[in-house]
Amino acid sequence: MRQLLDTLTQNLGRTIVGKSEAIRLVLVALLSGGHALLEDVPGVGKTLLAKSLARSIDGKFQRLQCTPDLLPTDITGTNIWNPKNGEFEYLPGPVFANILLVDEINRATPRTQSALLEVMEEQQVTVDGVSRKVPTPFFVIATQNPIEYQGTFPLPEAQMDRFILSLTLGYPSQNEELQMLQRLQAGVKVEDLQPCISLDEVQELRKLCSQVKVETSLQQYILDLVRATREDEEIALGVSPRGTIALQRATQALAFLSDRTYAIPDDIKLLAPHVLSHRLIPSGGRKAKTVVEKLLRQVSIP
Repeated sequence: MRQLLDTLTQNLGRTIVGKSEAIRLVLVALLSGGHALLEDVPGVGKTLLAKSLARSIDGKFQRLQCTPDLLPTDITGTNIWNPKNGEFEYLPGPVFANILLVDEINRATPRTQSALLEVMEEQQVTVDGVSRKVPTPFFVIATQNPIEYQGTFPLPEAQMDRFILSLTLGYPSQNEELQMLQRLQAGVKVEDLQPCISLDEVQELRKLCSQVKVETSLQQYILDLVRATREDEEIALGVSPRGTIALQRATQALAFLSDRTYAIPDDIKLLAPHVLSHRLIPSGGRKAKTVVEKLLRQVSIP
């Protein structure tokens, strides 16, 4: 399994230049059974990362471009009338995929955004009273532009809480951007990527991640961090118990990616800004990530 993960990381690195940390975090989200929120400006490789991951695990990829006129049925699917047999037939929506890219999720209306709540948590959609399971593994990569807010609808706390972590890709360095141009000239395309891991192996990796040992002292450290967000005067809304669970699951996945069967405090310290920041609401106009980093300095490490 270690060799499989190394091969998967190398395969993604063929198309994604210089984003090893972002690739690592996305794999943490995938292996922990959660979903990832990419908050970044357009053109830095968010769609390319999602497509490359889908091809690498030999999964079905669907892309959903969110707009204000997008309807919930455009996501979940709908029943249509078939005049040939005189019955309604279900037409599946784009959520029936292994990797679903929800582009500019904050451009969809709150009603449409809520259509993703059930499928992200329960791995199923319900249309006209009938529930249908989506394929497994099911992994959502949602994107939003943190700069442009005109014509957008901020994600509610319940929706943000469904993402196990949030991250940014950022601009590449000058050398990395040069490599991009060279690969473009050499004709390297995402369509040329070959699957290096199967969907069944992804499921097996998830099971192994859940078996990574998190000592009681580390679980107490997680609790201390989460409870600090609820008691801090600079935070209007603290992290929910779902965030507590998410931090432990992500910690297990990161330890597994680091070739360990046990977690260490550094795993939690690295992941806390990505897992907790988007789940809390700071007061006084402060940035959530800055507040989490302050709490990491204050809470004692086991």
